[in-house]
Amino acid sequence: QVQLVESGGGLVQAGGSLRLSCVASGRSFSMYAMGWFRQAPGKEREFVATINWSGGSTYYADSVKGRFTISRDNAKNTVYLQMNSLKPEDTAVYYCSAGRFTIAATGGNYWGQGTQVTVSS
Repeated sequence: QVQLVESGGGLVQAGGSLRLSCVASGRSFSMYAMGWFRQAPGKEREFVATINWSGGSTYYADSVKGRFTISRDNAKNTVYLQMNSLKPEDTAVYYCSAGRFTIAATGGNYWGQGTQVTVSS
């Protein structure tokens, strides 16, 4: 079992930055692939970024590539999403997810509660 708690969301102007954090509790965090997903009002949940258990491989949605960076600190049981050059289109609830060893584009078996990111024009 993995419990995920997200934080760092908020209101920011277009072009600004936010750093999201997801703190995990449970066993063998370092063996979980992690990902960030988001869901805007009236839209389906979509993939944002994933990172493998070692942190050596990352994947990004085309819409965020070059602007967002996913990273992890296994010593702190934490995964981060650094979001730069934010756009109003990035407005969504952002969710952290975990998968045992690997994670799919649809996410893993464990999810955080979500944190709201709102980007104003």
